[in-house]
Amino acid sequence: MVLVTTWRICAPRYADTAFSGEGARIHGGRWNSKGRAVVYASESVSLAVLEQLVHVEDPAVLDAFVVVSAPLDEDAIEVLPPSSLPDDWRSYPAPLSTKRIGDAWLSEARSLALKVPSVTVRGQHNYLIDPAHPDFAGVQVSDPEPLDLDPRITGR
Repeated sequence: MVLVTTWRICAPRYADTAFSGEGARIHGGRWNSKGRAVVYASESVSLAVLEQLVHVEDPAVLDAFVVVSAPLDEDAIEVLPPSSLPDDWRSYPAPLSTKRIGDAWLSEARSLALKVPSVTVRGQHNYLIDPAHPDFAGVQVSDPEPLDLDPRITGR
């Protein structure tokens, strides 16, 4: 079995629920509508940082963040083919077209995770993880560790 490590960064108060999908259920996201729980994770810690930086006004908030990881069986990951991407997939705010793709994937429960391209960094990828999928019970989430960023990133 080949494992792919997925990464999330978050405020310490959310560390215990970092892989619950609750934040995306409440707020929606690029690949899901409000009301649909899904975990957004990245292929590296650095991409997870960049994915957060585009959403915060003050990068210094990241100083208090923690890193949480979860390895996934590569066979449990579906890859979204580039040919399936709608023309507006990189639009901001996130278009309905990408939400439909993620919502359909969640409804069909085709796989534990869906590998999607990052809008933030071309050539990088994020993972949508379905917390309602039967295979999610086997996902082992790490203990949180402090996120130790170079002060130039957070401006401190």
